[in-house]
Amino acid sequence: MTWAVERGTARQRTLKASVRCRGIGLHSGARVNLAVHPGEPDTGIRFRRKDLGGTEIPGTWRYLTKSPLCTTLAHDGVSIAMIEHLMAAFCGLAIDNAVVELDAAEVPAMDGSALPFVYLFESVGFAEQDKPRRAFKVLKRVQATSRGSSAMLSPGDGFAVSFAIDFTSSLIGHQAITVAPEVATFKHDISRARTFGFLEEVDRMRAAGLARGGSLDNAVVLSGNRVLNPDGLRYSDEFVRHKVLDAMGDLYLAGGPIIGHFDGVRSGHAMNRNLLEKLFADPTAWCHATLPVPAHEAWQEPERVRALA
Repeated sequence: MTWAVERGTARQRTLKASVRCRGIGLHSGARVNLAVHPGEPDTGIRFRRKDLGGTEIPGTWRYLTKSPLCTTLAHDGVSIAMIEHLMAAFCGLAIDNAVVELDAAEVPAMDGSALPFVYLFESVGFAEQDKPRRAFKVLKRVQATSRGSSAMLSPGDGFAVSFAIDFTSSLIGHQAITVAPEVATFKHDISRARTFGFLEEVDRMRAAGLARGGSLDNAVVLSGNRVLNPDGLRYSDEFVRHKVLDAMGDLYLAGGPIIGHFDGVRSGHAMNRNLLEKLFADPTAWCHATLPVPAHEAWQEPERVRALA
């Protein structure tokens, strides 16, 4: 299929330059250096293990593997864990192509949200590329369910996310939100929401090899009815907003943006993975599409010439 960049069609974009950071893996506790480089058009998001000779794994659902409490890619015995917050930043900032290079098996936790990655990407800016943004348009409802939890994709004119959670903790309780995460909305309303957990679960998680790098610096920690973080919450409903952030990161593993509505009820990474598998297992449930230039950018769109090969 030949894709043409026409007037009114959004172009793919990448970073103008490479960015770098270092941090701690939330689950492994290992120190990791991470670099994100510009990517060529139509190459998507790719992950590269610098410590293993440059082995690459495409950032798509086909390479997802079962992993507790986070999203993990694996291929030929190589894995890269905790990619969801970084993927959410790519999704929320409309970055189509990039190469993520790291020297350990887990993306650094940073502050437990997508905000540090947003800052990094905005520090170098974005470059438009001469190819149209390719999306996956949902044509009919697809659903995954398990033990009172569900995740669903249904047709819609744009991308929207609804999420509902229920916790016995009175600090969380029932929270629900619906957002249409354009770039500005993502940055202001979603990107700052941090991962969260309960102090009483820490010993059990660490015994299972998880949360070894967790701290008040990279997670919201609850104990009883108290938030232990000195600065408190960033949003009154930060917990459900973080679930939206996770879902955005997971769904971007479709291989590009989705045109449709996601509805999650107490769902998590495993269910999001199952939902993508169900979507792409049914060729009548989706189709390829291009994305229009966002309304707030359309007035300054340059003249574009139809170019068919």
